[in-house]
Amino acid sequence: MADEGYKALILVGGYGTRLRPLTLSCPKPLVEFANIPMIVHQIQALKIAGVNEVVLAINYRPEVMYNFINEWQDKLGVKIVCSQEKEPMGTAGPLALARHLLDDGTGKPFFVLNSDVICDYPMKEMLDFHKARNAEATILVTKIDDPTKYGVVVMDEYGLVQRFVEKPKEFVGDKINAGIYVCSSTVLNRIELRPTSIEREVFPHIAADSQLYAYTLSGYWMDIGQPKDYLKGLHLHLDSLRIHKSFALTKGPDFKGNVLIDPTAKIGSGCSIGPDVSIGAGCKIGNGVRLSHCVERSIIGWEGRIGAWTRMENCCVLGEDVEVKDELYLNGAVILPHKEIKESVPTPAIIL
Repeated sequence: MADEGYKALILVGGYGTRLRPLTLSCPKPLVEFANIPMIVHQIQALKIAGVNEVVLAINYRPEVMYNFINEWQDKLGVKIVCSQEKEPMGTAGPLALARHLLDDGTGKPFFVLNSDVICDYPMKEMLDFHKARNAEATILVTKIDDPTKYGVVVMDEYGLVQRFVEKPKEFVGDKINAGIYVCSSTVLNRIELRPTSIEREVFPHIAADSQLYAYTLSGYWMDIGQPKDYLKGLHLHLDSLRIHKSFALTKGPDFKGNVLIDPTAKIGSGCSIGPDVSIGAGCKIGNGVRLSHCVERSIIGWEGRIGAWTRMENCCVLGEDVEVKDELYLNGAVILPHKEIKESVPTPAIIL
């Protein structure tokens, strides 16, 4: 049983522009991922690590975030509170704004998360790593094949961070910041109450004082803040569920491979579902429908309606209340909410 009484702050203040058109209807942290809001995955993992209070650093559409709290707080068994920004505060400013919520005088470290990170969350292991090294801050890092596109975290064999190198032209390491941190309360003394970046303006100073460590993630990781990465992340997540059997994938004679179907969804007769399909709450699948590799090809928003013999591929993203008529072909179409599509979209396009 994990120690309890820890706190966490989730950065949910962004506008989610990269995930439009879905975020035109819903703040990014509340967009469903594997049939529950993105941040619910994070809060569930935090609870297992002993977190009993989560602070949401909000800015965009605060009324929707408060509705989320009213719906989910009791379900999750975690106290959820909001710290509302009057202006975008970056990734460090929200910590200073929420200092009175994060530092209760007990000296316990707290978690900080970007809301669009999905992975096999190693929260308890990361916390133990942090405490064993008496670190001021610990960042989660993940290994990537091509580090030249990212900022690389250079560290020694014990995890002590030595420096950060932005988009290195020569190999200096293959670990990048994965967007999850454990911070001791002293980190708050380093942050001014202004818009500021924890990655660029706080962590380098902690590293210079030899107090910043990195914990390496062993499982999958994805920033799901844009459609292609959302779909790739969902594919990796379903694979992880199958491998670790941590959640029941949907089984049945017509379901093949990684299939996740909400219990409230209705599936017609003669359907072939899978592999790699996630069907959300309240969805209705007609008779004789073939769904395969959907988590690689398309995202269909709330109240969407897809006609018979219609084919969608190449990362189509349909916003809320989009109707696609029968016998159409959509190739990389991004369609804003409340549209009716009567003609095929043979080449990638944004339908306004």
